[in-house]
Amino acid sequence: MKTLISAPALNVDSVYSFIQKQVDFGPRVPNSQAHKAAGEWFEEKFRSYGAKVYLQEFEEYTYSGIKIELKNIIASFNPEKKKRLLLAAHWDTRPFADSDPEDKKAPLDGANDGASGVGVLLEVARIIGSVQNPDVGIDIILFDGEDWGDAGEDFGRMKGDKDSWWCLGSQYWSKKTHIPNYTAYYGVLLDMVGAKDATFYYDGVSQENAGRILTQVWDIANELGHQKYFKQESVLQNGLIDDHVYVNKYARIPMIDIMDYRKAQNSFFPGHHTTQDNMEGISKATLQAVGETLLTVIFNE
Repeated sequence: MKTLISAPALNVDSVYSFIQKQVDFGPRVPNSQAHKAAGEWFEEKFRSYGAKVYLQEFEEYTYSGIKIELKNIIASFNPEKKKRLLLAAHWDTRPFADSDPEDKKAPLDGANDGASGVGVLLEVARIIGSVQNPDVGIDIILFDGEDWGDAGEDFGRMKGDKDSWWCLGSQYWSKKTHIPNYTAYYGVLLDMVGAKDATFYYDGVSQENAGRILTQVWDIANELGHQKYFKQESVLQNGLIDDHVYVNKYARIPMIDIMDYRKAQNSFFPGHHTTQDNMEGISKATLQAVGETLLTVIFNE
């Protein structure tokens, strides 16, 4: 492996504050006031860092027939650069804590599942905009409508042009990119990247579509000393649904997923889709590992 160029330092307190800000809005469930306010704040932050911001506003239906207003938020840096990297996370929260042992209809903060990935990407945007600019174009997409999904109930055929009730924003963007014929050298998706004792494995979709990038990113993480988090082993070879599925399938951009999965329990992080997904479960050490790895990847292109 070639000698790594040092990236600008990540301010993990900044990442943490970005996550806290999102949680303070309340659950970012589509059609809610908290969702609307958070979306406007993201737009303002990206513009304050000098990004060209694109909005994709569209309507969709949930599995139970509710019409929801969704918005993908795209922030572009160095638009003149032909070589581009695509970074993504989802910004909405699941409308019900259906994995909670006590109240399966309760709202949830989504501190890890949604806000953590967005927090890291906002810090990347802050660094690019005010500290140091990389030699490549960077496009950050905050996908909406990832986490409503279904609740294990069958409500018949899907309405519209959908593969799944999950990942509505990435399905929409991947078929109607914000710029016609948009492409990127590769993409990195962040999902659930802030929990204590997180572990990130190779998943089948990433291996099949972007195996070289997957190996490169995990190698960099290990070179930086983050092997506690980035495990060079394979899990979830079949059946994983996340936003990178549709970016690979329809936008034809090789995208990997950095996503917390607990191999021993064969499940996601312990607070997944419960009321325990709050700030108490967020670890600055995990955020440091992910953010430092991502910045090093960017500044070595």
